[in-house]
Amino acid sequence: MKIHKEQAEHYIWGEVCDGWYLERDADRTIIQERMPAGASEIKHVHQKAKQFFFILSGEAVMWIEGKDINLKSQEGCTIQPGIPHQIRNESLGDVEFLVISTPSAAGDRTAM
Repeated sequence: MKIHKEQAEHYIWGEVCDGWYLERDADRTIIQERMPAGASEIKHVHQKAKQFFFILSGEAVMWIEGKDINLKSQEGCTIQPGIPHQIRNESLGDVEFLVISTPSAAGDRTAM
């Protein structure tokens, strides 16, 4: 089934960030997110979900177990369950990215 971001279920997180559910079920979620300049999520960990972050446009910094990794457009990284992480936008523009969680990360997040 075809889906477009503008047709997807939208939500706001962190007061200024956008998310669109491109796929949402218990086995997997695919979310497109927009994070404006200076925004970040809280440091956290998932016990069950493995996540793959893929940058569509802009640049982000991924903190993984105390180390920063710079991710540019068309780059991504995998976060295994149990690994503390955080994505930040330290650039001057928006960053858009995909987050693919297997299984769904709903209810599987513990703040650090």
